[in-house]
Amino acid sequence: MTDEALTIDDEILARARIHAREVVDEHGLELDLDAIEWAVSGRARRRAGLCRWDADREVATIVLARRAYERYEWAEFAAVVRHELVHAWEFQRFGESGHGERFQELAARLEAPRRCRSFAEPRYVLRCRGDDCDWRATRHRASEPVRTPGRYRCGDCGGALEVEHVDSGRTWNAASGYGGAKAALGEDW
Repeated sequence: MTDEALTIDDEILARARIHAREVVDEHGLELDLDAIEWAVSGRARRRAGLCRWDADREVATIVLARRAYERYEWAEFAAVVRHELVHAWEFQRFGESGHGERFQELAARLEAPRRCRSFAEPRYVLRCRGDDCDWRATRHRASEPVRTPGRYRCGDCGGALEVEHVDSGRTWNAASGYGGAKAALGEDW
């Protein structure tokens, strides 16, 4: 890891901890900040944050994505921190967390979104090959439908699927096409 990455990670953690204290104080939130651990992920591509619960230790770990911090303005990233604080609060109070009614009520009070805007461009686009169907989905990783689209059908019309590698524009509709595109692109994959 570079010194620059460490500096950015330190900044993320410091700002997130300060914001968490402000949220707790401002809203009178009964949240034990000492029972929250903080981490930064340099690998996350889709998820701006997550909250894990270690029931044995009764500790929540909030993991924040460096890429999201780099792409969002602070106000949007601070909202991610508040979203994860709601999860931490639920874990501390109830031992579980989700995005249900209880979550939504506190999230609304803290002005935390239920979902966060994507901060990374998708690597793959799946499309229906049906003539009159506009169904499409994006993927960041080579999931099973990306690797073997011939085994799957469109959920809207039942048509066959095609996958596009966004950076290269290469497309395939079978496992052999995936392997061929990957081999042809080599380091550009």
